Amino acid sequence: MEQNMQYIYQVYQDGSFTKAAEKLYLTQPALSIAIRQEEKRMGTALFDRSRRPLGLTPAGEAYIRAVERMKYLEDDLGRELEDLHDLRTGRLHIGGTHYLNCFLLVEVLAGFSRRYPGIRIEVSEDSSARLAKRLERRELDLTFSCAPEHIECFEHQPAFFDNILLAVPVDIPLAEGLVQRALSAEDVQAGRHLLSDCPRIPLKEFQNLEFILLQRGNNLYDRSICMFDEAGFTPKVKMALSQLVTAYRFADNGLGAAFISDRIVYSIPSRRLLFFSIASQQVNRLFYTLLPQRNYTAHAVRAFIIYLLEWFGTGEKGRLQGE
Repeated sequence: MEQNMQYIYQVYQDGSFTKAAEKLYLTQPALSIAIRQEEKRMGTALFDRSRRPLGLTPAGEAYIRAVERMKYLEDDLGRELEDLHDLRTGRLHIGGTHYLNCFLLVEVLAGFSRRYPGIRIEVSEDSSARLAKRLERRELDLTFSCAPEHIECFEHQPAFFDNILLAVPVDIPLAEGLVQRALSAEDVQAGRHLLSDCPRIPLKEFQNLEFILLQRGNNLYDRSICMFDEAGFTPKVKMALSQLVTAYRFADNGLGAAFISDRIVYSIPSRRLLFFSIASQQVNRLFYTLLPQRNYTAHAVRAFIIYLLEWFGTGEKGRLQGE
């Protein structure tokens, strides 16, 4: 990529001539002169200098889109040349939420690294919304989501399921009929909640409980609100948290009922919680692997997707295929 394009892109990323000059090891006046020359060549201003942080003009937005397309082509070429050099090397940058990284990806990545020791792996952790933005900017090779608004924006394919359960502390009084239909952690680990004969409890039967919810912007928050709407009541919200694992720990210590993923129970069983399968389609989540739109998918990325499906096994793949 040409030098002036690199300069303009750095200013765009930092929103400041001063910050960009520091990263480019230039003086601020030298950077300003270079960008003025490029604007003169283009015949229009690229930056709106009246805004703080610095903004783009419409021409600047078009210029940055063109720069990003060039960067993507250069990156694709570099990855393809790496693959031609040695199919067992490469690099892989995965984005995941705290929940996915802790309870799904850690063992998968450990096994993948043993199979492909020459592939360099980087993992970023953030909210699913911010990860989708980073994927759009091609800062990641792939991420995962079960949110339709993210899935439809990227190349995608089914990856794995999880199932949402309601976790209720054993110390909270419940009707006898509810207790008899409760699942233990051992039941969940055995997969009983996935069987057709497992009782599906209407959420309305829990309307008197206090709930620990996740914060807005989280897919499980959206699904929880849908379930409350289906059940026809407004929940008593004790607190809203940013992390699913934290909500599970808080429920485990008796602070309220929480919607949690069965995969957390597989890893961290609790004898202080009762688990309930809720009668709602919202409890079934299919996560997709999301890839940026690109001309070339690197060997390391393709190898990881294949390994991921192998890891979750033929049973999981059968479910993905509707068998």
